[in-house]
Amino acid sequence: MGDITLNISVKEENSTLFKRCIRKLLESTFIVGEKDERLYAFISRESNRQDVSDYLRMMGFDVLVDTRVRIAMLKPYEGDEETVGLKRANVVSFTPEQYHLLLVLWEVYLENLGYQEENLVMRGDLIDKIKAYEVDVDKGKLSGAMKLFKKYNLIDYDSKDESEDALITLYPSLQFGWDIRQFQTVTAEYMKQEDTGEEEEASDMGDEEEEDE
Repeated sequence: MGDITLNISVKEENSTLFKRCIRKLLESTFIVGEKDERLYAFISRESNRQDVSDYLRMMGFDVLVDTRVRIAMLKPYEGDEETVGLKRANVVSFTPEQYHLLLVLWEVYLENLGYQEENLVMRGDLIDKIKAYEVDVDKGKLSGAMKLFKKYNLIDYDSKDESEDALITLYPSLQFGWDIRQFQTVTAEYMKQEDTGEEEEASDMGDEEEEDE
């Protein structure tokens, strides 16, 4: 194996933005154009993205920029997938309960898409949606999950406002916060719950018909 070399040149006037992009990605995984306009504008330029990518690859990471939804995402470097000792997993990982909440948030995001410039949901409406999907989380777990999602730039909200009318901003980065195997497990569990519910409903209807006879 040859030596690893790093050959990048960042202009002095761009050095601060370069450092901020690197730190933001390592800290929060995502740079969202809607939230961090200057950082996204910098990293979305091809030459800057390449410099950031070259730097991150030295640590086993890389960056993906999606110009359609205006986000940049930290990800494992594909060239290190078979390297022993480097974890092959998503940069962001969550518990099963948090994945359930992510499913609900993504559903709400899709429902609201296109209605307004920002994708917003009121806290009370989100809690109703969580109850409707029968996600098993108490107030403490919900609060912890929301703080984690905010840290990773999946959502944003005023942590001091806990009223039902408090607005929560949903970011398109929600769709990238998935570990595929865990996602399949969670969705399979939802499908099983739906099938069980339909079978019980059909059974109840059958019992009612027998009573009528």
